[in-house]
Order: sequence, then structure tokens, then C-alpha cells
Amino acid sequence: MVEKHMQQTIQKNLQLVSTAILKAAKAVGRKTENIHLVAVSKKQPRERVIALLQAGHRLYGENRVQEASERWTELRQDYPDVCLHLIGPLQTNKVKEAVALFDLIETVDRPKLAKALAAEMQKQNKILPCFVQVNTGLEEQKSGIVPADLKDFLKFCEEEGLQIKGLMCIPPQDEPAAIHFAFLQKLAQENGLKELSMGMSSDFEKAIPLGATYVRVGTKLFGERS
Repeated sequence: MVEKHMQQTIQKNLQLVSTAILKAAKAVGRKTENIHLVAVSKKQPRERVIALLQAGHRLYGENRVQEASERWTELRQDYPDVCLHLIGPLQTNKVKEAVALFDLIETVDRPKLAKALAAEMQKQNKILPCFVQVNTGLEEQKSGIVPADLKDFLKFCEEEGLQIKGLMCIPPQDEPAAIHFAFLQKLAQENGLKELSMGMSSDFEKAIPLGATYVRVGTKLFGERS
């Protein structure tokens, strides 16, 4: 049971974020049906997630396979139309669980993982769309394919049988996010990819004019993580 106050807060937050998406899209003549809100539910209390589900939202992003499994295996019995994206790094030993649980993998970032995913999808007879994570800021500590290797990596994924539908990035914290969003858009156009997952709570309004089709919003919807 979700408290009334919690339900109202989450409902209001969803409304505010949806309005901000609409406004950002309208300003550049984009249709909002091409922009999807991924609610980042990682480490959020169960009550807040249920409140958002009750408000009608169905697209969620999780960072870790284990946490997602614990949360969604049960919740999906009540909400079977939920769509789950993996938006955090994926270890190859978690590929089996990830393919079984998620509807889209946003963080394909190395040949070993691409190979493991393709093999597991074949085994489970379940073809999942995937995005390639691009390390636009060339940060050593961050996952992702470096832009110079993207073309070859996409070719490798295709040969393995992976369905790469788009690109995702997490810009460096100390640089203007819009530069990285524009760069990712350019890379997607050069490689004939339509989907772009970019923009989070602090900068999703900057990502929309630059072609984001998925924005990943957590704290603006749920409030600060406890």
C-alpha cells in the first residue's frame, strides 16, 4: 500500500518531467511520441517505484542485474506490461540473467560482451534490441567504445547477430553535456542509427533538441536516493 502523500508527489513529479519533455520537444519541432522516458529505479525504495507504476508509467531502467531481478521478478506479475532497460555495466557472467530479465540492453561496450549476448540470445531464443555505449569523453574510468573504434565495433556486432538499434552515452561531469549529446547524434547519423539514449535528471532538456529518443531520469521522478 502506497501512502497518499507519496502517490501525489510521484504523480506530480511525473507530470513535471513529462511537461519539460513536451516543452523541449516543441521548441525544436519534435514529436514527443519519439521521446521515451526511462524511469531510473535503481536503489529507489519499492514504495516509490510502485507509486510510479500506479501513476501509469511502464518504462524503467536498472543498473544492476541482481537488484533488478530482486525488484521486478515479483512486480512484473502485477504489471506484466513493464519494459525494462539495463542501463548499467554488464559483466559477462550475468549475461544469462540479463537476457532473461531485460527488454533492451543499453550498455554493449566490448567485443567479449557482444559475443556473449549474441550466444545467449540464440540459446534463449530471445532477440533483444541493444545500444552501444560510447565513451564520448575518452574517460579512462568509464565504460564504452571509443568513438574511433565505433564503426568497426558495430560491424563486429552485426556479424555476431546482435541487433544494434542505437547509441548511449554518459557525458563527463566537468564538461558541458550538450557537446557530448551533439557528438553522439553525429555518430548515430554517420552509422545509420535512429535511437539515442542520452540525458539524465540534470540535463535531459538539453539532450532532446540534439535528438535524444530515450532520456534516463531518476531523482527528478523519485526524489533523492535514500
